Amino acid sequence: MNTFNRLLIVSYRLPFTFQQTDNGVVLVQNSGGLVSAVLSMAERMGQKQDGAATKIHWVGHADASLQHIESSAFENETFVAHPVFMDEAVHKGFYEGFSNDLIWPLFHYFTSFASFRETDFDSYQQANTRFLEELTALIEPGDLVWIHDFQLMLLPDMVRKAMPTATIGYFFHIPFPTYEIIKLLPRTWRHALLNGILGADVIGFHTADYVQHFMQSVSDVLALPIIGPRIVLPDHSVVVKDFPISVDFTKFNSSGQDAAVIAMKAQYQTLLQQDKIIFSVDRLDYTKGITYRLQGYERFLSQNPDWHDNVTFVMTVVPSRDQIGHYQEIKREIEETVGRINGLFGTIGWRPIVYSYASLTFTELMALYTACDIALITPIRDGMNLVCKEFVASRQDQRGVLILSELAGAAQELPDALIINPTDTQEVADAIKQGLAMAPDEQEQRMARMRMHLQNHNVFRWSNDFLRAFDNLLGNQTDLETDLPIQPFIAAFSEARQRLLLFDFDGTLAPLVNDPADARPSDALKDAFLTIAESSDLVVISGRNRAFLEKTFAGIPLYLVAEHGAFLKKPNQPWERLDLSDSDWVDSVRALMNEAVERFPGSFIEEKETAIAWHYRMADADDVEGQAVELATQLRGTAFSIPLTVIQGSKVVEVKPAQHSKGTVALKIVEQASYDFIVSVGDDTTDEDMFRQLPNWAYTVKVGSGMSFARYRLARQQDVETLLQRMNDVLVNA
Repeated sequence: MNTFNRLLIVSYRLPFTFQQTDNGVVLVQNSGGLVSAVLSMAERMGQKQDGAATKIHWVGHADASLQHIESSAFENETFVAHPVFMDEAVHKGFYEGFSNDLIWPLFHYFTSFASFRETDFDSYQQANTRFLEELTALIEPGDLVWIHDFQLMLLPDMVRKAMPTATIGYFFHIPFPTYEIIKLLPRTWRHALLNGILGADVIGFHTADYVQHFMQSVSDVLALPIIGPRIVLPDHSVVVKDFPISVDFTKFNSSGQDAAVIAMKAQYQTLLQQDKIIFSVDRLDYTKGITYRLQGYERFLSQNPDWHDNVTFVMTVVPSRDQIGHYQEIKREIEETVGRINGLFGTIGWRPIVYSYASLTFTELMALYTACDIALITPIRDGMNLVCKEFVASRQDQRGVLILSELAGAAQELPDALIINPTDTQEVADAIKQGLAMAPDEQEQRMARMRMHLQNHNVFRWSNDFLRAFDNLLGNQTDLETDLPIQPFIAAFSEARQRLLLFDFDGTLAPLVNDPADARPSDALKDAFLTIAESSDLVVISGRNRAFLEKTFAGIPLYLVAEHGAFLKKPNQPWERLDLSDSDWVDSVRALMNEAVERFPGSFIEEKETAIAWHYRMADADDVEGQAVELATQLRGTAFSIPLTVIQGSKVVEVKPAQHSKGTVALKIVEQASYDFIVSVGDDTTDEDMFRQLPNWAYTVKVGSGMSFARYRLARQQDVETLLQRMNDVLVNA
């Protein structure tokens, strides 16, 4: 495993408290799972040369009241805390505003609760910049920076720009929603947030679903190429993977046997008169589905009067943000519902719901986990939910039933729970009845499987897997970003007797540029072409005109196809015109395109022998893409003297006769010989015709992002050059 110099954790909160002792103020670390995982991670990363453990540096927001504390108090034997202080107004807009009033509800699918305030986004940017300032003063070469959660989405890219060689991880602790939700964010915000996260080298989410949602958003918003688990940017690639967070299994498993826990468990069971116990604990939040849960329990009581006086629902709600009006309303609704159910069903000797609005000590929590017969965990949306994992880990007796919402990330890992939809109160009621009646042997079988999973996938494995992802990333770094199986491909190319290679030009052999006249393949690429053309049929198949292609590839014995298949030139032969269509349609198309040119300065019309194109790469207007779609739609809906094809390419709308395409001419060339190796490479929509026409065993390769019929993908135009160089080297060294 790779050894980093130091581990730098960055999160919104510092996981420490400050205690006054006889020796002054001291730093005390919390006992949470993340702190434990980080400690384990640091151990795996190695020690200093003198054998001492390397201290972990933790950067997080701190209250202004701590500013007067001496810096020595921010350090203990394990951690060094780096407080981030910021202006109170900025903090309010950043944390209460953008983070909690927009991202939290939006990413949990509570869109009606989201507040879109520009001033909050400004504060969010300023707050992330404050974190950057603390980090830049701290980072040294060889450090691993691990950034956490939705409050710091801009920070990875900020660090990348400030320190391009930094090694950066990012973990997202809440759900990442579908693209339809991301589209609700203003365009500039969604670009900034996604680009911000992509500054990392490794990005982690709780589930594979969240990974796919993120990938789709990156593809649709930023149009970046995706190769398997990697998103490819111009300067680096990012590995995106699911790392389901978990709990310290051993801690929860063993704590259930503590004397204090056993005594408190017995006390609870005595107070509840040996009734069956249902237990839930949640932070006060609208995502937790507490009211639906109560309604499900009420329905169970209505339908099952024989369970009256025999079951008690112990429900704890932990205070959170209750100074905010909306949360006060949730609390009031919960308490009114509890009161109504207790009034409706309760008797002098029996209270159906024992409700408390308070934090639980660890001993109290463990006593309830181990005393209850059912854990009722039913959030409407939860990134993971560790309460259900804590409950399972605590049940050393292998008894108890877990009822779990299908909308919690943990549901994908724990199928032996009774999985329910939290808004379906009948399903909740049925699950409660099933759980209370479940035979002990079935409970044990289900619980044993869940416990085995959590034992093998604990919080230490989570952090270890995340760290290992950096080894895989660094160990697989390559100058060729592709999912093409390179070794088999090169072997097939080398061993073939009759080779055919078909390449698009713009965006494939040459980078896309503002002025098409400036596009040029590199000298190294032309040298490789010269070598390959000596032993292979090499074809450049492009939308360019004849003169441009002939001039660009002068001296190389290859096939040239111009204007998307309208013209063909075989090596050392004159041009052959394949398209014999009339051109009386051109004037009508030109008139429509001229309207677009007048509307968008910088755009222009290119007239070819058999086609006409409107280029708008240099047009600087927000609505130019919409105009391109509108123009293409208008052209497709207009009747002309012959069938025409309207092509929407990269910053171009082109019209040509439908008789010929890259596909038809590619098929014509394929049929002229018995080829045993065919590769076709292109980046545009017009190349899809070529991919479709070729045999299914051919190597068809899409360059860049977007949907494609091609079997494989090269991430960037520069990867085409790298692949050609590999092919060239095989021939030179043969």
